[in-house]
Amino acid sequence: MTIVAHDNSQQPTHSNTRPSSAASRPSPSAASRTSSVASPSTNRAALDRERARRMNGLPHPAVNGTSGSVQPQSYSARLNGANLGAPESAVPMRPRSPLTQGLRSATHTGHDIPDKRPSTAPGDDQANPAGFSDHRDADVEAGRARRPPRPLVLRTRSEFAVRTSDPEESENDIPRWGTRHGFEEHYESQQFMDKLANNWYMYWTEKRHESTGKPLPIQYELQDWRMRDRLKTVSAALAVCLNISVEPPDQLRTNPGAKLEAWTDPYHPPPQKALENIGKALQTQYETLAIRTRYKQYLDPSVEETKKFCISLRRNAKDERVLLHYNGHGVPKPTASGEIWVFNKNYTQYIPVSLYDLQHWLQAPTIFVWDCSEAGNILNNYHRFVEKHEQEEETNAAADPNYEKTVFQPYIHLAACAVKENLPTNPLLPADLFTACLTTPIEMALWFFVLQNPLKTSLTPERAKKLPGRLQERRTPLGELNWIFTAITDTIAWTTLPRHLFRKFFRQDLMVAALFRNFLLAQRIMSVYGCHPQSFPELPDTRQHPLWESWDLAVDMALAQLPMLEKKEIEGIEYEYQPSTFFTEQLTAFEVYLQRGDALSKKPPEQLPVVLQVLLSQQHRVRALILLGSFLDLGPWSVQLALSIGIFPYVLKLLQSTAAELRPVMVFIWTRILAVDISCQQDLIKDNGYNYFSAILKPSEGLPVTGSNNAEHKAMCAFILAMLCRGYKPGQQVCNQTDIMTYCLTHLQHQDNALLRHWACLCLSQLWQDLPEAKWRGIRENAPSKLSYLSKDPSCEVRAAMLHAMTTFIGIIDLTDEVARIEESIAWTLLDMANDGSPMVRREFLVFLSHFVVRFESKFLVAAFEQLQEEREYLMFPPNEDGSEYKMGLHYAREEHRNADGSIKPTEHGFAHNTVFAACWKHALMLNVDPHPEVQHDATTIVDYVHTALLSSPIGEHAQSYMDDIRKKARRTMSKHHHTPSQRQNGLMAQTSSNAPLPSPGLLRRTASYLFTGMWGGGERPDEPGFYRNSPSSPALSKQGSQRLKGPELAAAPPETNDPSSIHTKYHSAFEPVSGDFERRSLKKPPTLPLQSKFLDWSIELFREPQMKPTESDEPGSVEYNERLWRRSRNETILQDTQPQKQHAGTHKWDNQFRFINNGAQPNKLTFHQFEDHLAVADNGNTVHVWDWNRQARLTRFSNGNPEGSRISDIKFINEEDQALLMTGSSDGVIRIYRQYESEEKIQLASSWRALTHMVPSTVNSGMVFDWQQATGRVLVAGDVRVIRVWSASSETCVMDIPARSGSCVTSLTSDQMTGNTVVAGFGDGAVRVFDIRLRYQDSMVRKWKDDTDRQWIKAVQMQRGGQRELLSASRNGKVKLWDIRMDKPLRTFHTAKDPRDTLRTASTHEHLPVFAVGTSNRRVQVFNFDGHRLSELEPYSSFLQQNRGAPISATTFHPHKPILACAARGDFHVNLFTCEQSDPALSLHH
Repeated sequence: MTIVAHDNSQQPTHSNTRPSSAASRPSPSAASRTSSVASPSTNRAALDRERARRMNGLPHPAVNGTSGSVQPQSYSARLNGANLGAPESAVPMRPRSPLTQGLRSATHTGHDIPDKRPSTAPGDDQANPAGFSDHRDADVEAGRARRPPRPLVLRTRSEFAVRTSDPEESENDIPRWGTRHGFEEHYESQQFMDKLANNWYMYWTEKRHESTGKPLPIQYELQDWRMRDRLKTVSAALAVCLNISVEPPDQLRTNPGAKLEAWTDPYHPPPQKALENIGKALQTQYETLAIRTRYKQYLDPSVEETKKFCISLRRNAKDERVLLHYNGHGVPKPTASGEIWVFNKNYTQYIPVSLYDLQHWLQAPTIFVWDCSEAGNILNNYHRFVEKHEQEEETNAAADPNYEKTVFQPYIHLAACAVKENLPTNPLLPADLFTACLTTPIEMALWFFVLQNPLKTSLTPERAKKLPGRLQERRTPLGELNWIFTAITDTIAWTTLPRHLFRKFFRQDLMVAALFRNFLLAQRIMSVYGCHPQSFPELPDTRQHPLWESWDLAVDMALAQLPMLEKKEIEGIEYEYQPSTFFTEQLTAFEVYLQRGDALSKKPPEQLPVVLQVLLSQQHRVRALILLGSFLDLGPWSVQLALSIGIFPYVLKLLQSTAAELRPVMVFIWTRILAVDISCQQDLIKDNGYNYFSAILKPSEGLPVTGSNNAEHKAMCAFILAMLCRGYKPGQQVCNQTDIMTYCLTHLQHQDNALLRHWACLCLSQLWQDLPEAKWRGIRENAPSKLSYLSKDPSCEVRAAMLHAMTTFIGIIDLTDEVARIEESIAWTLLDMANDGSPMVRREFLVFLSHFVVRFESKFLVAAFEQLQEEREYLMFPPNEDGSEYKMGLHYAREEHRNADGSIKPTEHGFAHNTVFAACWKHALMLNVDPHPEVQHDATTIVDYVHTALLSSPIGEHAQSYMDDIRKKARRTMSKHHHTPSQRQNGLMAQTSSNAPLPSPGLLRRTASYLFTGMWGGGERPDEPGFYRNSPSSPALSKQGSQRLKGPELAAAPPETNDPSSIHTKYHSAFEPVSGDFERRSLKKPPTLPLQSKFLDWSIELFREPQMKPTESDEPGSVEYNERLWRRSRNETILQDTQPQKQHAGTHKWDNQFRFINNGAQPNKLTFHQFEDHLAVADNGNTVHVWDWNRQARLTRFSNGNPEGSRISDIKFINEEDQALLMTGSSDGVIRIYRQYESEEKIQLASSWRALTHMVPSTVNSGMVFDWQQATGRVLVAGDVRVIRVWSASSETCVMDIPARSGSCVTSLTSDQMTGNTVVAGFGDGAVRVFDIRLRYQDSMVRKWKDDTDRQWIKAVQMQRGGQRELLSASRNGKVKLWDIRMDKPLRTFHTAKDPRDTLRTASTHEHLPVFAVGTSNRRVQVFNFDGHRLSELEPYSSFLQQNRGAPISATTFHPHKPILACAARGDFHVNLFTCEQSDPALSLHH
């Protein structure tokens, strides 16, 4: 039977939770980080493929350098058929076999051996023993073939540039080696090589691995952008004191001089009629500003009338604002004390009115417009009188407690000129120039433009003032200018005023906003004529603002068309007005702002008020909304900026629009707003705005977007509706009255978009939280059952969201039998999620469990009490070693309480026997020793809470008695163990040896937490990082293992644990890294339940983060991008420099010892980084040392956290081509992953989980062995279990259990690193089995090699990543066998042991070079090539004090690329580095 591995594996689809953008950011739950870095090893593979094709006469293929990446596209493009946020459209499907580093460097050197078959040919007995290829590329010999371009440094999303081709290779070209196992077909596959060149993934670098689902502290302060104290100007008094034809005594009129009042000539009609016309015209002008204000004209008022209308004005307005417009052109100037003048009844005298009296009549709030000379006197004195009034009010209030104070603030003043300034008398100007600017700004601006035009023109101010159109119609010339004027003055105010003043004057009151906008024009115009308008509060001088030039351009373009417009009106000719380009240009400027660095530096854009005005135009609305969405995407600061400028009323009103093209961008904008400010819930209910999003959420509803973008916009709608329901009962009720729940339950089945499933769950969770009627509806719609299907979802975020929804679902107030049955069934369904690979999911499971505990507290007290009984039984009457305890199921009982078949007698069943409460309690106990500190922290809180409640219950006395018995037994056990004192560092460890507890039999060691802190005399907490955590071994919790290991292999089991030269193992001798932002629990506070989930807040953070710009590492020129380019160049250099060394390594001695390192602890496992000078060393306890082997400097030293009695089984670097992580596996079945492992200050635990559970007890065990596949993102784990378990790094779930088909333990694992389909395992009984994971698990074993005469423990199996892809196995008796998975027998067998008493302790194979090394029990390391020739025999260095020179070798390993061998001996702390080169490889290889 011949087995050829083809690449047709089906990998899980990328899941995502992130709305995409122009450069579609990767999803937090994507199958990998999708931060793809094109492998530098690609050059080897590409060259290899080229040569293979040329030797076979195949044409040269075009290399697709963009496979697996998506070109950037604009936000508008995505709205017109693409995406506002689509991670899955940008992230490629998980490739079936993306290739890892080693396989990309699969080109080899060798001698020319003509007319010989390659040694890879199966059954070729006369094959070249050295294994070199027999063909040389004729084309390469004649001339170099052009190599395909290298792929870019990408994150599989976008492509920025094409790198230059490689430098010419040497003329002595490298022939192609053959490949074992039929794998050469991979190099002939165009599809496969494209994947090799373009796809590479990083794992455990998602956001969830940085925070474990904990939200970051909010970095911004939420501003109150709403007008809480919104005022309206409800009444206005227009006081016009002209006394036409009578000149005031202190004002000299020029002749000719300014005479127009309200654009009316006061001297043509009779004076009284002219005064009435002026009053009416003035009122009409004001009505264009605010039509709803009640106006009253007071023409030439007397002092009595003035008092009367002022008091009436305040009485009618109540607490609202009133306006007083004062035209004092016919009376004397205000006095130095601020008095203004009116008339007596007979108009024979000018009567002064004191500001003190005026304040008393009008009170506050008020706004004054002073159109008179020397108006600055009024402003200078007004504040003084207000202070006097307030002092009097305080005095009156102190004298009379019932006195109601009169309010004299706030007030606003707009004055025409300053002190000692007179109004202009230019005859070309209106007399009330200030009033004209405030009430007719467009006419005045046109008039002023013509007067200031330096060019000769026939256009007069009168003609310009008559520009056609209506102010309210934006498509007419006059209306368009008014629209532009509003945008420009808003922008000028926005860029010059403080934010609070802008909101107060330009957004609070329609009248005030109009007057202040027009006041800016008055500043500009009147300063030309020697007047400087004044205001209170004071506004800055804006005369020189650059936007006035844009205004002049807009006016000029409009007036240039005036002649044609006049002809159209008079002569009826055809002419269409050409609209201004102002808004188009401003939108373009805003787009430039978004694309340049100003946006990244958080500089507020000047064009934001213009965008607000453009929303009023249907012509530009879509573009403006798209740009607004891009701006809001910049982060919370941009959202708050937009809200503060007044964007909210516009986007709220647009919810009533039925335009389909607006839907995608409106969904995005509302998502960003609600992610920052949830206070908009009431606004969504008003006018049924939420229906806009519920309609889009409908599964059958489509959007004008392409592909999966439709699903992502539905996910954003689910988010919006979730925010509407969050903590807001009216929102929940209105949503429950619609079909939103039905829609969400339907979306749970959406297989292509994890973001939609994620937010459908969270929307449900918020919809029925604390709302019984919604929960009953969920029961009717079978919601719990539909949600439970997501317990195996490939997205961690979806699984956590499902748990969050289940948590909020339980707790219906009326706890009937039906409700209890439903909630118990939910708990049974979720129970297995305690074993989830994601710490975030396990934390969310504990939140559910805490609510379940509170819900059924009494039943959990019974379960906890019976657990203590079982614990005591287990300690007092330990089980027999007959392997039959598993028959007792969840519980334990002594032998006399069991049946003959081993099951517990029914009479001994407790109340919690086999109930969901007992199962949940035991899972809580197991999570109490979870390897992740955050999970353990939450679990100990639950356990402590239940134990505290148990001791306070009526059975507390009995529980205390059981605890005392358990404590006594535990102390007895402790006294039998030798314990080495060790101090812990950084506050994470106890200060005395008494604080480190010893293993106690049974379950107590896993349950002791808050109640048992004093049990061993120490104050250290089990939930503290670094605290002792023992592996579950009590049958009461781990019963799933079947039989104990038995068989002949026990005789050949390795005796390493009994080595007399072993140095006593130290545990917890260094600090233990924890996850980011981990906070230890205070023992001074009693535990409280239920636990509060932060998952929803963490999920919301996604919509606060920028989505439409590439990440820093994707931005060309950024520091991270340049670092990535440098790393890639460095990696390629290493690969190129090591490529020619293959022949040399297989023929020369490996006796050049060029480095040795004093590790300070017994080295037990060694691993080199592929490209960095990093060597990771694990001792025989739980300490990891990371060295820079070139500088012989230790970088970090930390504790892995595995409990005493266990050891670190293996260590591996992952994501090595970029920023690597360190993965460790320990014999208690736990995998841990560390980021920034090279820095003691920055190292963090990225993730950890128990990869193997239910390990079979045995006197001979291998603990746990594992293999990491970078290509597929899978971790293969095995050991003292009956299966080989496959974990997916992308989904953090167990995706497959391959039956081991053996009663012996798995001792070593290796796999095909190119495709990941072929797995090879070595066993304790000497068997080697080959599995194909593409087949059904029953048929997955495709080859078994076992010699019944040679049942020796397999110490190592290893398949090369590169080279000839050789597969070697090594057994304890020194036999090393070379295999081809297509053959039934080994290709070669090497006997490496010289002495029959000598045993093989370690074996290592170089990933690319044709050499392997074995370490023996007599302190010798032997290096062989693949034809069996011993190249060297080495003895590791030991210090001169070392007495035992015959101690066995403890560890060996090769550098993945360089010709370097590291080894260490037992009983010695040194690590020795050897090479086959005569010079120092660190110096000869340029990085």
